[in-house]
Amino acid sequence: MLKTINLKENSPSVEYALAVVEIEIEKSKLENVKVIKVLHGYGSHGKGGKILLELRRMLHSCKKSGKITDFFAGDKWNIFDKQTLSALERDKSIYGDEDLNKHNPGITIIII
Repeated sequence: MLKTINLKENSPSVEYALAVVEIEIEKSKLENVKVIKVLHGYGSHGKGGKILLELRRMLHSCKKSGKITDFFAGDKWNIFDKQTLSALERDKSIYGDEDLNKHNPGITIIII
């Protein structure tokens, strides 16, 4: 089961958005969710919003500490990418995800 976290709703602060993601990562482990899709947008000019940048910084730390297995930008969320294939192997039900193969830089995929 793919869990989706929508950070675009209600325009949260960076701190609030990061806290939500941290909580959802921990909940996902308890729920046996293998993959999380975070909708964050990519900034008003396509150069990367604050949430996107800080989220990826946080996820890098989470990966380094072993809290998550991996993460990657949504523009790699396609069936020809090895990280995507790793996610799909963990949970075949996500083949039907509406963002798969759309190269969307406004999302980040987290592999638990």
